[in-house]
Amino acid sequence: MSALSDLLPPEAIRLDIRATDWKHAVRDAGDLLVATGTSTAAYTDEMIRNVEENGPYLVIAPGFAFAHARPSPAVRRTGMSWVRLAVPVDFGHETNDPVTLVVALAATDAAAHTAAMASLARLLGDPETSRALHEAPTPTALHAVLARQGDVRPVQQAAPAAPAQDRPAAPGMHKILTVCGNGVGTSLFLKNTLEQVLDRWKWSRFVTVEATDTISAKGKASEAVAILTSREIARTLGDVGVPVKVVEDFTSTTEVDGVLRDTYDV
Repeated sequence: MSALSDLLPPEAIRLDIRATDWKHAVRDAGDLLVATGTSTAAYTDEMIRNVEENGPYLVIAPGFAFAHARPSPAVRRTGMSWVRLAVPVDFGHETNDPVTLVVALAATDAAAHTAAMASLARLLGDPETSRALHEAPTPTALHAVLARQGDVRPVQQAAPAAPAQDRPAAPGMHKILTVCGNGVGTSLFLKNTLEQVLDRWKWSRFVTVEATDTISAKGKASEAVAILTSREIARTLGDVGVPVKVVEDFTSTTEVDGVLRDTYDV
């Protein structure tokens, strides 16, 4: 699996640029993917269309939009770009607007970038590192922060007891779905944050997490104890027969911890 700093070279980073609106910001991020040979301009159009069709669910944390679309022939290789805006823009998100950071992902499949997503989730969820990324004066300086992502460790918290419901072994493990429009971007981000919380609780033996898209989630809902997703995707899913929990900040282990406690009545 590729490291974050490998998928996001200095050439794919632009700082303090000016965008007139969210489409302009996403297109700037897409242009960097094109310039580094990661995708074609058609993929940039697909990222914009994803927002138009599914809403601003990709604004997954305050000020942070994670732009992406499904794997397609327009993706030449898995890679990312990073655009920090001089002036924030609105995507239409109820709680996380305005956006100052747009990170774009072009993926050939869901496997190649999972480690990078885990690293990015930890980086942006750590206040000190997130501040360093927002204050980095040059693309090279920002890339150096990304390259040090292995130094970021989640803060340990007290762990509740294992799930009371039968404390299942592997064959009967509880499953939680994290869901986004495409199953390769924001759902993986939320999956990684949830897994951090499960590791802290020492519940990873009892609960497995699967990232998926909205269509697949409806078919898999019966296998799960709950679905975690954004407000926009929750509306799209509707009633699927299991609790659908809304998470506003996909980088916040504190918020996800609270959602997990509510799910299991801890």
